[in-house]
Amino acid sequence: MRKKMKSISRLFSLRLALVVYVVIPLALILAVTGSLILNALEKQVEQQMQNDLALVARSIQLPLSHALERDREGSMLQALESAFAIGRVYSANVYDKDGQEIASAGRTDPEPEKDKLTELAAEGERRGEYGRVAGREVYSYFVPLTDSGGRINGLLQLTRRESDLQEDIKSIRTKGVMGLAVAMILMSGLVLYGHYKALGKYFTRLTHSMSRVAEGERRHRFKPQGPMEIVTIGERFNFMLDSIEKAENEIQQRRQFQEELQTRLRQAEKLAALGQLAAGVAHELGTPLSVISGKAQRAQRNKQLPHELTYTMREIRQEVVRMENIIRQLLDFSRRNEQQKRDVTMKQLAHSALASAREEARDTGCKFYIEEPQTDTSIQVEPTRIEQALVNLLKNAVQSRTNAGVRLSWGVSGDWAWFQVDDNGPGISSEIESKLFEPFFTTKNVGVGTGLGLAVVHGIVEEHNGSIEVGKSDMGGARFAINLPRR
Repeated sequence: MRKKMKSISRLFSLRLALVVYVVIPLALILAVTGSLILNALEKQVEQQMQNDLALVARSIQLPLSHALERDREGSMLQALESAFAIGRVYSANVYDKDGQEIASAGRTDPEPEKDKLTELAAEGERRGEYGRVAGREVYSYFVPLTDSGGRINGLLQLTRRESDLQEDIKSIRTKGVMGLAVAMILMSGLVLYGHYKALGKYFTRLTHSMSRVAEGERRHRFKPQGPMEIVTIGERFNFMLDSIEKAENEIQQRRQFQEELQTRLRQAEKLAALGQLAAGVAHELGTPLSVISGKAQRAQRNKQLPHELTYTMREIRQEVVRMENIIRQLLDFSRRNEQQKRDVTMKQLAHSALASAREEARDTGCKFYIEEPQTDTSIQVEPTRIEQALVNLLKNAVQSRTNAGVRLSWGVSGDWAWFQVDDNGPGISSEIESKLFEPFFTTKNVGVGTGLGLAVVHGIVEEHNGSIEVGKSDMGGARFAINLPRR
């Protein structure tokens, strides 16, 4: 039942509603009103035609009365003939007071009812009625004739065919019905045209806009035009779309924020686990390596050892030093001590980091370039940790290629301070950019990098509520930019 009602409601358009609730009721009212008017007009026309016959009768009443009193049949016939010239008279008859026919013109009634004629003559009043003459339906009008003394001495009967009256009435009825039909057609056309101009075309545009939105054009908006109600609907429709879009954006932002939080949580859990592992490994390896380094050093001092063994002990000590550096990086990665921030100038941090990285730069033939701002600025950070982050970035750039060129610049933008390291190395491909700050991820050859340098930098920057960005440098290689809040 609901489906049937729903299908009917879909077919029941606004135009059909106008036809059902406006056009049809107006047509019915117009038809009833027109019918009443036609009936009144028909009665008026019929009465007018009867009055015309009465006027004809009154116009010849006096000549006939004189002719009847003087018994002049010729004059009576002449008067009766004149009635046919005045109006469309079907027949004319003159009777004496006893109901005997004296003169007649036109069609005649075969056997007039004498009693009725005598009664009419005796009454002495004018009277009209419908009847039959020569097999035809006619309207008869009776007028008493009097002599000079005022006594009734006869009766005049004029008849007119009923069809004459009916034809005129039928003509009026036909014209009236045609007029009503034309009026209803014009009224329906005006209503439908008015609906289209006032509402239809604007509703069509509104439904077209809704269809475009339903087909996926979520940015489309309806241009409100037309009557106030249509404009209001269009504005509410646009407001609804804006609200939906705003809600979807908020949901998307919350989903992204939630995903970021989950990613950061997983990363934090992973880093915490790696930090514990790194701290444990560093602690367990620190003592054995110290013993190996000490014994190799004592053996190296023995002058009786062959030259080859002395060289071997030196290589052992070098590898121990490299392993101690790796352990130190592991400790740096796992360290999460309480920060002790203080004010320090950016120039001081940059030059301290450059001094720490110059030794490795000399070994690889790297050249450093510095871009200093004109004014020095102080920031509130933990100097040792920020310097360590800058050193790691500088060493990473030094190792990008042989005889590399590395540029260090810094400055201030609003409430943020930034350090930037550029190099002319091979750069960083987009495939590995998302993995750069993961612990133990490295693109260097085995034995050259541990994959902890950038992870340590990332951790230090996050400790200071900052951010680190990676991009392409104007020197042709990679660019690392550290952004730190000044306070």
